Amino acid sequence: MSQHVYVAGVGMTAFAKPGTHAPYPEMAATAGRAALADAGLDYAQIEQAYVGYVYGDSTAGQRALYELGMTGIPVINVNNNCSTGSTALFLAHQAVRSGAAECVLALGFEHMTPGALGEVFKDRPSPFQRFNEITDELIGHPEIPLALRYFGGAGLAHMQQYGTKLETFAKIRAKASRHAANNPLALFRNVVSSEDVMNSPMLWPGVMTRLMACPPTCGAAAAIVCSEEFAKRHGIDRRVRIAAQAMTTDTPQTFESRDMRDVVGFSMAQAAAQQVYAAAGVGPADIDVVELHDCFAHNELLTYEALGLCPPGGAERFVEDGDNTYGGRVVTNPSGGLLSKGHPLGATGLAQCTELVQQLRGQAEQRQVADARLALQHNLGLGGACVVTLYERV
Repeated sequence: MSQHVYVAGVGMTAFAKPGTHAPYPEMAATAGRAALADAGLDYAQIEQAYVGYVYGDSTAGQRALYELGMTGIPVINVNNNCSTGSTALFLAHQAVRSGAAECVLALGFEHMTPGALGEVFKDRPSPFQRFNEITDELIGHPEIPLALRYFGGAGLAHMQQYGTKLETFAKIRAKASRHAANNPLALFRNVVSSEDVMNSPMLWPGVMTRLMACPPTCGAAAAIVCSEEFAKRHGIDRRVRIAAQAMTTDTPQTFESRDMRDVVGFSMAQAAAQQVYAAAGVGPADIDVVELHDCFAHNELLTYEALGLCPPGGAERFVEDGDNTYGGRVVTNPSGGLLSKGHPLGATGLAQCTELVQQLRGQAEQRQVADARLALQHNLGLGGACVVTLYERV
């Protein structure tokens, strides 16, 4: 059985720096209540919940949801690295689409600590062992934090093949800041120029400056999805539905291509996007607005090509022509993206969903993309998983 799935409600907290936020159960409850209010539903009407977080003890999802109510429903904790939030949404969508449930909550939150990401459990094999080995072979620089090595190395591969300039990544970061200036929930709302980005401290000479990397962030976001019949029965807004969704994981190409772009998920993203386009019967040229995983400015540029928004090697021209912003071909990260809005790992995918649903409803205020009908979401987690979701204004 397969049926249309609608996004009934969305909500999120303002994203904040570590140490300046409420405890995770409070953040999660705030986002959950916002989604329930947006949908006009009571928590008692939720039949299942998928709760995503990366840094936390087991059953933290229950601890968070018990702030909303203790109704005895299935609560499934989800951890898929930076794609955790969209993985929770993938599972919620799958439950409704299959007919297993009519109304499901996807919730994501993160309580992060300052500084670069690192491994927590060092007394056992790392899930990044193979990623580290190929990165050591291709890039070296073991003294650089792992995420920076991965994505900086991928950006460097693009620079070496196509002559992409460091300034192009700076322009992407500057664009993110201009978009975030209109987002009251973004962590950084100050506008920076590409010159400001270039003049920020160099993390990897010739490859990356500090402002090209997203900050550790805390926050929460939520989405409620439901069947068409449930929406009709309860008078729920049916303006936005999930037209197609795909989740991919690594294939041998990740390591065998010996290309840092594949190590950080280019081929996963490309495969997921192609599946979504085929399922929905659309192409990249039909997309009006995109929220994509810009954990580093480098990954935003690579993702333009992975999603087919421009041809291979065409990303620098895409940026130079302003095709990634208002007035261009497709507005990317109107929220400010991970670079400016922030990146609380478990919440990121659901914050992207929140932004795109508001865009398709015409509720994005100063960020509004005119006449947006199709919105594409890309959320990536190394190790690895990639979720691409297409939303449609009905």
